[in-house]
Amino acid sequence: MIHWLGHASLRFDGSKIIYTDPYQLKSSEPKADIVLITHAHYDHCVPEDVAKIAKPSTIVVAPTDCAKQFSSKFTIQSLRPGESTTIDGVKIEAVPAYNTNKEFHPRSNNWVGYIFTLDGERIYQAGDTDAIPEMNSISADIVLLPIGGTYTMTATEAAEVVNRINPKLAIPMHWGKIVGTAHDAETFKKLCKCEVKILKEE
Repeated sequence: MIHWLGHASLRFDGSKIIYTDPYQLKSSEPKADIVLITHAHYDHCVPEDVAKIAKPSTIVVAPTDCAKQFSSKFTIQSLRPGESTTIDGVKIEAVPAYNTNKEFHPRSNNWVGYIFTLDGERIYQAGDTDAIPEMNSISADIVLLPIGGTYTMTATEAAEVVNRINPKLAIPMHWGKIVGTAHDAETFKKLCKCEVKILKEE
């Protein structure tokens, strides 16, 4: 079960509870087994929100510059693009995420998206990124892409990526709070050739 918590914040419920980029969380959210942070911007790397869902065994996976923002009470694993780890049976691969025609997410920062396998499903959470050549080699069952434009790819560009990857399911994210509208989400759904779920913010 995938829950959209607004913006790029998501919770994946299965044999493990995994969060990506928790931001402006309610204090009542379930505790996390794994937290995946894509990059250091204020709306993606928020130690205070991670603290709301942390338990003693929670492991936070993040790029190096994000990891430095967390106190020693958190268990942190740093990953760079191309690196992977396995935590409690969940394989996690860090993949590149960067801008090609804007300066908000430079490739040199080594920020990431993630492909992780939860209960047999390969899930790709792309992070803040444009459509980049590395996406041509990605294989995933479920794809979550930013669609808001301005800082990331647009809905149209994201749909083109989805149609190349050809997953079973695509979900738009990075819209509704800072940039991106419901119209962008509907445009994405219309242009994708696979099943699309537009999740309601919880």
